Amino acid sequence: MKIKNSLKSLKSRHRDCRIVRRRGRVYVINKTQRRFKARQG
Repeated sequence: MKIKNSLKSLKSRHRDCRIVRRRGRVYVINKTQRRFKARQG
């Protein structure tokens, strides 16, 4: 999982990427290609 300040560029890496808020943190998740995970921090 990558930890980035801005997730805007990571969302555009794959068409299935979704931005999700969990426990006050922002995540990029991808159900089909699981290597495109990221967290904003």
